Amino acid sequence: MVAGLINDPFKRFFWNPPVFHELTGSVAQMDWLETPSAHVFKFNVPGYAKEDLKIQVDEGNVLHIRGEAGKEDAPGKDTIWHIAERGNGKGGFSREIELPEDVKVDHIKAQVEHGVLTILVPKDRSPKPSKVKTINISSRL
Repeated sequence: MVAGLINDPFKRFFWNPPVFHELTGSVAQMDWLETPSAHVFKFNVPGYAKEDLKIQVDEGNVLHIRGEAGKEDAPGKDTIWHIAERGNGKGGFSREIELPEDVKVDHIKAQVEHGVLTILVPKDRSPKPSKVKTINISSRL
C-alpha cells in the first residue's frame, strides 16, 4: 500500500495529516470530492468568519488552508474559566493538500456559508503539449 502512495498525487494529504492547533487541538474536518470539471473541498468551520480564514496555493501546488478563531468579547475581570475547549478565542487550524497537476490554480474560488468553507478548484481541460522533445545531434558538445 505505501509503495502505491509514492507516486500518488494525493500522497501529501495522507502523509501530512491535519495540523492540530497547539492551544486547542482543533482541526477542520474535510470532505474532498472530484467531479469531471473540478475538485471540491468542504471544511467544517463553525464560528469562523471569512476574515478568520486564509487560503493560498504554495509552491508545488500545495493548497494551504488556515483558520484563526476571532477574538470573542473578553469576559469580565471577575470571570473564572473552568473549561476552554473552544479555544477561548485563540484557537485555529491548518490543513495542507497537494493538488493534482490538472488544476487551474488561478481560477480557485471559495465561500463560507453556514459554518462550511467550500473551495472549488477547477480542472484544466485544455490539451497538454506533448512532453516529447526532439534533441538535435551535433558532431561536438
